[in-house]
Amino acid sequence: MHVTWRQLRLFRALAHTGSVTGAAEAEHVTQPTVSMQLRQLSEAAGVPLYEALPRGVRLTDAGQRLAHACEDILHRWATFEMELADLQGLKRGRLDVAVVSTAKSFIPRLLGPFSQRYPDIDVHLEVANRDSIVRRLEQSLDDLVIMTTPPEHVAVEAEPLLDNPLVLVAAAQHPLATRKRLTLDAVAGERFILREPGSGTRISCERQFAQWGFSPRVQMSLGSNEAIKQAVAGGYGLAVLSRHALDRDPAHEGLAVLPVKGFPIPSRWYLVRRRERQPTPVAAAFLDFLRESLAGPDASPDAPARPARR
Repeated sequence: MHVTWRQLRLFRALAHTGSVTGAAEAEHVTQPTVSMQLRQLSEAAGVPLYEALPRGVRLTDAGQRLAHACEDILHRWATFEMELADLQGLKRGRLDVAVVSTAKSFIPRLLGPFSQRYPDIDVHLEVANRDSIVRRLEQSLDDLVIMTTPPEHVAVEAEPLLDNPLVLVAAAQHPLATRKRLTLDAVAGERFILREPGSGTRISCERQFAQWGFSPRVQMSLGSNEAIKQAVAGGYGLAVLSRHALDRDPAHEGLAVLPVKGFPIPSRWYLVRRRERQPTPVAAAFLDFLRESLAGPDASPDAPARPARR
């Protein structure tokens, strides 16, 4: 096959976006250019790589294999360019980081100091729910992923990053909010609002509830911490949320953390990467920065990152 870097980049964009229009926008070229380059690529392959649908395209088996090859080839070349920059005493390149939505409360706060330390690194941050993050891991789209429950069906390296305690919250005006001590029996009859099934928070809750033999009356599932907080503050019910998703003083959000025996439920964020995908020099620099910024027994997402080194 005679192919070009441009064709590989355009096909990778097609696989990511699912449409010729999306690929054109992602690579900042015209749709006719994308169509022509992909047609030449299909001719070089000798088999159809994708099928046109009423909306977008669907990759054939050969196309899916080529998409994986594009990821491998382009990632390896990007790594080589970063290694060259590293040999020259520079840190430049692209960093792709994906985080579950609960971690968006602290990771963006660290990106500013990191960018000050390494101004030539282009950082791309993807925030999504756990299911989307797992799919990105399956496709090896990111250098690093931050999540609470690493998948078991994907070969990954998972390094503990930070504790993520899960607390039980109620509206600030809820009758239980003034109590000093509570048991599970005291909240057994309350309505519960939980994160959507499959989320890291929901998985941690269900595991702990099963150990306790506790079956909460789940009346609503929502995919957003902000939506859950609004529902709780409005008096709809109780919820289990990451403590880091709350204000330093939950009363500012109309919420109260209930002192229920057994809470907070222990949870933890992990640094995750595909096992076969070795960290690029840029990813290694970010790993070192995270470990340094969050080091020590008193590490907290609210603590300011260390100042940039000159």
